[in-house]
Amino acid sequence: MDRRNFLLAAGVTGAAAASGAGFWRWLEFPTEIRSPGRQLGHLLRDRQANPPPRAHYRTDVLILGSGAAGLTAAWRLAKSGHSRFIVVGGPEPRGNLASGIAGEARYPTGAHYLPLPSRESTHIREMLEDLGIILDGAQAERPYYDERHVVHAPESRLLIDGVWHDGVLPASALPAAGSAEHQRFFSHVDELALARGSDGKRAFAMPIAASSADAQWRALDALSFAAWLEREGYRSAALRWYLDYTCRDDYGRGADQVSAYAGLHYFASRAGDARNAERGAVLTWPAGLGALADRLAQAAGLIRADRSDARPAPRLLDGTAVSLRQIRAGVEALCVTQGAGGLESYVVTARRAICAMPLHAAGRVVEAMQDFGFDPGEHLPAQAPWLVSNFVLSRFPAELPGATLAWDNIVLGSSSLGYVVSTHQDLRVGPPPRTVFTAYHALAEMSPGAAREWMTRASPAELLELASADLRTAYGWKLAACCERAEIALRGHGMAVPAPGYLSNRGLQALREADGRILFAHGDLSGYSVFEEAAWWGDRCARRISSA
Repeated sequence: MDRRNFLLAAGVTGAAAASGAGFWRWLEFPTEIRSPGRQLGHLLRDRQANPPPRAHYRTDVLILGSGAAGLTAAWRLAKSGHSRFIVVGGPEPRGNLASGIAGEARYPTGAHYLPLPSRESTHIREMLEDLGIILDGAQAERPYYDERHVVHAPESRLLIDGVWHDGVLPASALPAAGSAEHQRFFSHVDELALARGSDGKRAFAMPIAASSADAQWRALDALSFAAWLEREGYRSAALRWYLDYTCRDDYGRGADQVSAYAGLHYFASRAGDARNAERGAVLTWPAGLGALADRLAQAAGLIRADRSDARPAPRLLDGTAVSLRQIRAGVEALCVTQGAGGLESYVVTARRAICAMPLHAAGRVVEAMQDFGFDPGEHLPAQAPWLVSNFVLSRFPAELPGATLAWDNIVLGSSSLGYVVSTHQDLRVGPPPRTVFTAYHALAEMSPGAAREWMTRASPAELLELASADLRTAYGWKLAACCERAEIALRGHGMAVPAPGYLSNRGLQALREADGRILFAHGDLSGYSVFEEAAWWGDRCARRISSA
């Protein structure tokens, strides 16, 4: 993009545009490019030689991975009275639940919210009660939540032609025809949310394992969401953009590459309600789901309340497994970590293991993976790459006249996914002096492989231009004057994509049912990566072990 087009895209006019000062300010503040887990992850890909083990740990249960599935498994084991388990953190501790800190301000470097769990998500409701987030009636129709964790108003806004509108897709901002289609679509979704199969289960439930298996619903998996929308006569440009946005937001790819079942599941499965929150509300924290990860880790005994990891017999080990094999006495994992003098390795033996790693990694770590019925070359879902970018601001940028900053801020027509405000939940009377804006971009405009290749060769300036696209549209050069630094996290394998046919993936079905010395737990098993699904598989594996 040349200088003139950059300024026009940013909405800069007058003397500032003529001088170009705003443009050059984008290149002045420090920008850190991070590739979480890449170094250790590439050890798996490249099969490099590992140093001799320097330590040997023995335990009853080994959990490989500390994302949503691994932490949930650890929480459930601890809650069930198990004390002999070890968690190996993985290439990036917390995975997609990771977070960062700038002074007093915390911010997400991965997932940033959790929808109110529906009745089927009993594991999430029990977890939230255990962590003090649900205060009463965890398994009732409408639980009572600690209001500090329910997103505050204004929750969302949409920028259309330089004007902010309340809500994600406000009907008042649409042409009459578009508004009618909008209402028809959500009436359709409301019907699907209530629909049940002959087995008595809801047609669309979270976790997906609780959904009806009736063929009439599963048949939707045979076509893309875009094809279903066309078949049903949904052609409003604004509505189609919004539905494409939801697919990119939850699945990392557009509506033309996502199963119609998955596209509808996004809306129809989320039926959570509360006594003290509006339907459709979400839970969020300044650190995003990093705050939930902290609480789970503390409840599982992995870290102290002061975040110290020091323990006489550690349950949480740094590093990642590079091999996991079955032995006579159970399982054995060879793990590597980055020490002060370079790579170090250690061995963990256990009676059973929960492999809570993404499947693209598990396929390289678990020996004889095909023996479990999973062929990575045939059964591995596509992995969507992401940019998660944090802009640390010394002050809030000026808003457009009459506009109020929301938690989630979206730009109509953008290929990015908007930005969230880390300090939105701050309960002080006045705004804090500093804040962090977190911008999300799923590289859906390229194939996953091409996107990963682009991420490795793109310059910091190119990455920053893409990462800041929505912020430049909203604020122009003014944001740069407030920005202290930017941090861009490149997530090359951010999430699994539920492409048409994902419900009949035989390899995923086989891993779900594995019940030997090695169990599998990750959101990938559901065909897509959201907290509720990952936690479901972690909880299920821990329960199987506890009941054995």
